[in-house]
Amino acid sequence: MEIVIASKNLHKIREIRAILKPEYPFDYLSLLDFPEYQPPEESGETFEENAFIKATHAANTLKRWVIADDSGLVVPALGNEPGVRSARYAGETASDKENRVKLVKALDPIPENERIGYYFCALAFASPDGIQVQVKGSCEGSLLLKARGSQGFGYDPLFLKYDYNKTFAEIDEETKNRISHRRKALDKLTPTLENLLKT
Repeated sequence: MEIVIASKNLHKIREIRAILKPEYPFDYLSLLDFPEYQPPEESGETFEENAFIKATHAANTLKRWVIADDSGLVVPALGNEPGVRSARYAGETASDKENRVKLVKALDPIPENERIGYYFCALAFASPDGIQVQVKGSCEGSLLLKARGSQGFGYDPLFLKYDYNKTFAEIDEETKNRISHRRKALDKLTPTLENLLKT
């Protein structure tokens, strides 16, 4: 059975595959396998709405089961920015580095003890018949003004994970995949995926 990961982000695709494949040996495809497919506009005001839009559109168009993820960094002291615009914080075509530069500038005048935030992940799992389940997960930490580490992606070099004293860009991939917001959300798909394996 095929499950499509509704993303073209190689980092995100690899993470989801690495977390799910050992326990649920489906054939995991991504939007990179469907170059003609045009994703919908992410017009939702919340992570959950965007995940729903992406999952239902891909499932209906591709006629396959789909996992869609919408995730980002939330910083309460910045009015919950970057939030749903995390990937586009510094502009529609902004690079990860440009987004981090903008975040550091925004964080600079904020007292260190208020430079806290969390990664949030909303997942929607859909079939061509509609949404089967929606789940979410979060991961808390503090934020740095100087990047540390060379792994990960997005805001990972600035996100210092509580209890680890390392940024997500310093933590090895296996550990990150065990403690991340995406892992916490994917774990909640367990009953649905187990039922699919049985059928």
